[in-house]
Amino acid sequence: MKPFPHTYTAAASADPAGNVTSSLENGCRVEVAPPVEFDGAGDVWSPEELLMAAVVNCLVLSFRSIARAYDLNWLHIECFADGQLEKVERKVKFTRVHTRAKLSIASAEDHDKAKRILEKAEDTCFITNSLSAETSFSCEIVEG
Repeated sequence: MKPFPHTYTAAASADPAGNVTSSLENGCRVEVAPPVEFDGAGDVWSPEELLMAAVVNCLVLSFRSIARAYDLNWLHIECFADGQLEKVERKVKFTRVHTRAKLSIASAEDHDKAKRILEKAEDTCFITNSLSAETSFSCEIVEG
């Protein structure tokens, strides 16, 4: 890993109508538009969904790294984030984000270890740690 600080840059461009194009310097692009709740069509990613995706992707990547360091034999992980957007003191913001994970492990013997690693991954997720919203986490661990 490179020493801190790290800087990340993204760009967005748009015309008077249509989707916003978000891009990275490497050419990666994603179309973005308002969600249905803000009268969007709901057929492409919204900024709100991208934020929730950032939360769950950071959790999965953190888990993968920590699981590797602790030599956890795991099979599959799925993560979900639900964010509640509210109007608070004339500002619209996320007030709560609940993240949940479902982890499949190879052996029931690893259940406690897997739970500790999941909790450590959630605790170290820097996207979640950067949010001002109240955050919570739950997990389910299954064998096989």
